[in-house]
Amino acid sequence: MKPPQYRLTEIRAFYRANLALEVDELTIASGHLHILAGPNGSGKSTLLGILAFLMKPGHGQIAFAGTQVDWQRNQLASLRKQVTLLHQHSFLFSGTVFANVAFGPRARGMAKEDVQRTVGEALAMVGLDGFESRNARHLSGGEARRVALARALACQPEVLLLDEPLAHVDKESAQIIETLVISLSSRGTTVVMSSHNEQLGQRTESRVIRLLDGKVERIVEDNGQAPGRAVDGYRYAKL
Repeated sequence: MKPPQYRLTEIRAFYRANLALEVDELTIASGHLHILAGPNGSGKSTLLGILAFLMKPGHGQIAFAGTQVDWQRNQLASLRKQVTLLHQHSFLFSGTVFANVAFGPRARGMAKEDVQRTVGEALAMVGLDGFESRNARHLSGGEARRVALARALACQPEVLLLDEPLAHVDKESAQIIETLVISLSSRGTTVVMSSHNEQLGQRTESRVIRLLDGKVERIVEDNGQAPGRAVDGYRYAKL
C-alpha cells in the first residue's frame, strides 16, 4: 500500500510567542484533493507553509511519502522540487506570460524544446492558449491568477498547494480553476487547497479539513469513509 503523502504528528507552530497551529495527528492521502476550510486566522496558511517545507514547525514530526523530514538543506531542496505552493497574492514577473510560466522548468534545467511544450500545455490547462507573448503586467486579475497557476503546473509538482485560489477572481476564472483542480487530483496529483467556501467539498470528491483557532476541528471524508454522523452524504468526524 502506498504511504500517505504527509503524516503530521504533534505539530506545533508559533508566531513569536503565540501558538498559531496545533495538530496532534493528520494524514494527507496521496493523489487526492483536500480542502482546508476555516475562517481567517484559523491556521490554513500556516499549515500550507509547513506542507510546502517553507516553515519549520516549532515542535512535531512530518513524514513525506513515508520518509521522515529532517529539515536539513539537502533534503529540503529535494522536497521543494516535488511540492509547489501557489500563494493567494501571486506575483508575476515583468515580461511575457511565456517567460513567467517557463521560469520553473528553466530553473530545473529542462531542455529548450521541452520548456516550449510544457509552457504551452500549462497555459492550455488554464484556458489561456495563445497568451505566450502577452505582457504579464497587462492581464486582468483572473488571467494573472491563471498564469500563476500555469507557472506552478509547469513545474510538474507531485503536490500542489493552493492558498485561496478562487478568492477575488472573476466567475469564468473561478470555474476554470475549480474544474482544473478537480481534474488534477483525478490524474494522481496530491492537491491541498484552502478555501472559505466549505460547500466546495460538497461539489467535489474531496476531503475537507476544517481548522478553527489553529486546531483541526473536524474532518469530512468524501464518500462517507470516516466514522461519525452522516449528514448529506458525508460523515463528520469530531477530532
